[in-house]
Amino acid sequence: MSTQTLTADRFDPFKVYDPETLVASDLVEIDAPAMVVWKILTDMPRYGEWNPFCVWAESTLEMGAPVYMRLNNYANPGSLAPNCEYVCAFEPGRLLSWELPDNEAWPYPARRDQIIEELGPEKCRYQSTDAFTGPNGIHVMRFCGPWVTRAFNDTAKALKARAEAMHRGEIS
Repeated sequence: MSTQTLTADRFDPFKVYDPETLVASDLVEIDAPAMVVWKILTDMPRYGEWNPFCVWAESTLEMGAPVYMRLNNYANPGSLAPNCEYVCAFEPGRLLSWELPDNEAWPYPARRDQIIEELGPEKCRYQSTDAFTGPNGIHVMRFCGPWVTRAFNDTAKALKARAEAMHRGEIS
């Protein structure tokens, strides 16, 4: 599955990945067009203005490009964790994904998918998942699953608030 672009219509992480090693945010309905949500997700220099988990991000968002991040370390409150993953899916208004490939130095591969589903011209649905893959996936899930779920839920709520405020014209 790695580095393959799939359409949001066909892509369902709950069917693709082992549910024992898949973290998912709550499914959040957003009263704003899907492209408003997309604009926020791809405006990485502004992540620090709204995202409580990923407080800094930088990438060209081209396929295979690195996504450099600083993440609020929920396992060690008050600290930031540097992270670098690689873009593996990019479908405007629908799917933005990056992954951490498996390698000897860090044998904990994962893939994050941010899925936007258009529900109409003024409404969409958002969900973020993280699949911990490879032979260590279940161990990563046991250690990280609860706080990653919390981080993704915090992000989804903040994304909803920002998108709705942006759509109402309260912020640009």
